[in-house]
Amino acid sequence: MTKYGYIRVSSKDQKPERQVEALLNYGIKKDNIFTDYMSGKDFNRPRYRALMRKLKCGDVLVVKSIDRLGRNYTDIIEQWRIICRTKKVDIEVIDFPLLNTNQSREGLTGEFISDMTLQILAYFAQTEREFIRQRQAEGIAVAKAKGVRFGAEKKPLPDGFETAYLLFREGKKTIREAATMVGMSSSTFFRRVKEKEKLTNLCQEVDNTKQALGG
Repeated sequence: MTKYGYIRVSSKDQKPERQVEALLNYGIKKDNIFTDYMSGKDFNRPRYRALMRKLKCGDVLVVKSIDRLGRNYTDIIEQWRIICRTKKVDIEVIDFPLLNTNQSREGLTGEFISDMTLQILAYFAQTEREFIRQRQAEGIAVAKAKGVRFGAEKKPLPDGFETAYLLFREGKKTIREAATMVGMSSSTFFRRVKEKEKLTNLCQEVDNTKQALGG
């Protein structure tokens, strides 16, 4: 049985060191870590495909967080089943052990529990994406109506920003810890938090206006 680690960062500008350190501390050998510098929109990535060729029955694949595999939960579920059921390889997620497939929990197999958990995560991720898109569109419309000018397009928020934001707002992470989770400086993370909350407030105004108009 061999343990392999997989790392993904969205571009060459992002640093994989935080994920590397987590995998090394988890006991993964450096030579067994595969890294892609690509978007998580699909699984057509050279190092991921090389890793898939390397995996054998009984091996373990370790990632720091589920979004390091990808951003599209439909594709993640498909790959998850290929890895676990076709290749007979276990998966361990450092930041979310409930997804580990090789643990027995009160008589139930880890694969069953992790598969159910993944399905739930997929549902909420899809719902969250749709909600964010809707609220962003409505917020931008309100902002433009108020004369707000939009400058150069900002860089997209890094993967995992919503999770880091919620942990910060719930007091479970300091601003520095939350920023580190997504590879941002504390000042940049805090600025994007304020931008998000300003947009949320504008969206709330939209909802209030709809209710007042009976819509």
